[in-house]
Amino acid sequence: MNATLRSEHIWVDFVTESRRIGNFFWAFIVFFGSLGLLLVGISSYLGMNLIFLSEEISDFPFITDYIHFPFIPQGATMSFYGIAGLFISSYLWCTILWDVGGGYDIFDKKEKEVRFFRWGFPGKNRRIILRVPMKEIQSIRIMTAAKKKDIFTDIITYYNIVYMETVEQGFIPLTRIEDNLTSPEIAHKAAELAIFFGVPLLY
Repeated sequence: MNATLRSEHIWVDFVTESRRIGNFFWAFIVFFGSLGLLLVGISSYLGMNLIFLSEEISDFPFITDYIHFPFIPQGATMSFYGIAGLFISSYLWCTILWDVGGGYDIFDKKEKEVRFFRWGFPGKNRRIILRVPMKEIQSIRIMTAAKKKDIFTDIITYYNIVYMETVEQGFIPLTRIEDNLTSPEIAHKAAELAIFFGVPLLY
């Protein structure tokens, strides 16, 4: 659940996207896995062992001190996947460093405006800002979205998402599936937002 700051006239929801724990986990896994494949490929090319194992690990019967195989095709294939994995790992770490997708939503009664701010990739669209006048907000809605539980089964899970209905921008989501909010939490947040904006809450 994302952090929230609230006062009488201002409500701020902080959005975490790239800097989730899962992204850090996969960035580490991809980096070390790719580095291992690349070292094995280089070891095959040079004909020497570049992966050093401690004596305790090497004592296991199924792990030999050095496994030699030809560079073509096994070593070259491992080197290719290792390099490709390092590029993917670099991309993941860059998105985490730049906090791509992260930002905040500000509901400001004093300015009578709602601002959605997100960080993008470096360049022209590094700062992404959407401004919506409060007078355009028509309602707060709770709508249902469907998502497959995993790629191996056809089980579909339904989630409730809070939307802000506006005149010009249409429906703008205020919560996401990734927030992992329960149905009571969704209903509570939607009700509080409806009271804050002074608009009806619709289902």
